[in-house]
Amino acid sequence: MGVKTDQSSEYNKYAYICLLCSVVVNIFFSYNLFVSKNWSLSWSTNAAAEAEAVASISCSGHGRAYLDGVVVDGKPVCECNTCYDGPDCSNYILDCPSDVNSGDPLFLEPFWMQNAASSALVVSGWHRMSYSFGDHTFNSQELEKSIRKLHSIAGNAVTEGRYIVFGTGSTQLLNAAVHAFSLDNSSTPSKVVVSIPFYPAYELQTEFFATEEYEFYGDTSLCKNNSEDSMNVIEFVTSPNNPDGKLKKAVLNGPFAKAIHDHAYNWPHFTAIPSPSDEDLMIFTLSKLTGHAGVRFGWALIKDKDIYERMSTYTNDNTFGVSRDSQLRALKLMKVVLEGDGRSIFNYAYETMRKRWESLSQTVSLSTRFTIQEIAPSFCTFFQNVRGPSPAYAWLKCEREEDELCYQVLEAGGILGRDGTLFGAGSQYVRLSLIKSQDDFDQLIQHLNKLVLQEAGSTRADI
Repeated sequence: MGVKTDQSSEYNKYAYICLLCSVVVNIFFSYNLFVSKNWSLSWSTNAAAEAEAVASISCSGHGRAYLDGVVVDGKPVCECNTCYDGPDCSNYILDCPSDVNSGDPLFLEPFWMQNAASSALVVSGWHRMSYSFGDHTFNSQELEKSIRKLHSIAGNAVTEGRYIVFGTGSTQLLNAAVHAFSLDNSSTPSKVVVSIPFYPAYELQTEFFATEEYEFYGDTSLCKNNSEDSMNVIEFVTSPNNPDGKLKKAVLNGPFAKAIHDHAYNWPHFTAIPSPSDEDLMIFTLSKLTGHAGVRFGWALIKDKDIYERMSTYTNDNTFGVSRDSQLRALKLMKVVLEGDGRSIFNYAYETMRKRWESLSQTVSLSTRFTIQEIAPSFCTFFQNVRGPSPAYAWLKCEREEDELCYQVLEAGGILGRDGTLFGAGSQYVRLSLIKSQDDFDQLIQHLNKLVLQEAGSTRADI
């Protein structure tokens, strides 16, 4: 009996020593992995070096080289901004038109260059190879947490009691919302409407994906004139509006009216935030928050569980959710945005857009031929003061009768905007993008100044 007791005691002592050694080894490796300055990179070294090497390629400040760009002689070449060419983008092309058509948010590129280290991302080759996350969903829980925290800081939307659906950009979510609302209606198709001027994708997408459940109907006024109380309608409400930057509310309020609130530009750098938006369905996009349009990530905040489930089914069946790589990139960018007090990107972006608007307004103020929309200063809860306008676009109007085809007038003057007829408005309007690169904006002002000077010269000649 004494022998067995001694053996048991020896075994317990051995087990204790093994356990202690295991703890020590784990502490050692954890220290070296997360704390020790002597720890060094292994498999990620080459990837990091490659990324920095490409980022350091000089494109004269008028272009960029990219890891996935065209390779010549084993080296990625510069992709030049509009009106620049040459191996290093140093050659300015004379008489080159200013391209301010698209909503490419490149104005935020300098911010991310200033935050190069914190926004960089290295991913293993085996990262998220599965269709789903560990909880068998298609959505990152950490990304959802970051989104809720971000809205709390910006003060632009209520997230409490809301479900969140991720989409491949806000574009996918727009039609997912139309689909979800249309299933509520009777045998007659829902009429999809929007107030003029409106973002062209509403009409294009609705017509492209049209089913027996819905159809594009046109301007909201058509429903006001046709007994809205008995008509199933789905209204797009864009606030701030694209193209004119105005804050909007739903026009239709009947018992069969549903509203999709597109808040792509509802951030402190584009508009004063009067209060958190508290609508039933609100859609946002990463592209107009951080500038990363190519990541293709958007999200919807939804109050009703049935609508949430229908939109989730739509995106899940359509694309198996959003790319895991896109979600990882979005999460990394969100973490940078939320660093410190979470105000850095908004301060930078607002100052950039404010200065651009003031510069454009000063130029247009010298003209009687052209006008742009008026946006009054208003109190912003984010900045806690009355702030001036800083819209993403200028909604320019040609005032002369002979300039009815305004797009052609500007094109002849070296400015390529977006024709107002694409927004359901008259041909005397043109949208000018103010969110592209600094080169694009400088060229816009340069060509617009020439048109205003020509106008002044013409006036003197008439006298």
